[in-house]
Amino acid sequence: MIRSEPKPLKSSTFDQEQMISLIRFTERTLATDTPVPFGAMVVDTQSGQMLVRTVNQASQKNDPTCHAEVNAIRLACRRIKNHLLRGYSLYTTCEPCPMCMGAILWAGIDRVVYGATIEHAARHCNQIYISASEFAGKSDMRCEVVGPIEAELCYSSLFSHPNMIKRFKTWRSNNR
Repeated sequence: MIRSEPKPLKSSTFDQEQMISLIRFTERTLATDTPVPFGAMVVDTQSGQMLVRTVNQASQKNDPTCHAEVNAIRLACRRIKNHLLRGYSLYTTCEPCPMCMGAILWAGIDRVVYGATIEHAARHCNQIYISASEFAGKSDMRCEVVGPIEAELCYSSLFSHPNMIKRFKTWRSNNR
């Protein structure tokens, strides 16, 4: 079941700038042997200062939990020496899956801002069709979900890149 595309919520110029920065960072993987369209970064909600930035490493680490969002949370918690990230926002190039959204909620992140949607990702790889906002809404933990922001740029720059298209074919053949 495919849901309708969400409308952007409460976006700001700052959010757009952060997303474009994250897209450019994630694009660097497209020139490697292990390209990924999934990038994430943790930013101080008040100051806007970036704490960490990373990409999906599930294939490289042979660990299906190494999604960009989970990696960013792990790195950020280590950096601040705390298991909670209250006062921080997470930016991600794609709408968080339920696993990542659960980690975001458990980490106490203030807000998550995403680029491409689950539907964009589903054009190329397997997805679980539970939106980030739906998942967050079924929790007693609060996290503002904002997106999609720069969705078409995320999709065209990351998901539609020729090197990524080749990689998606490999992923699909390995997931049969």
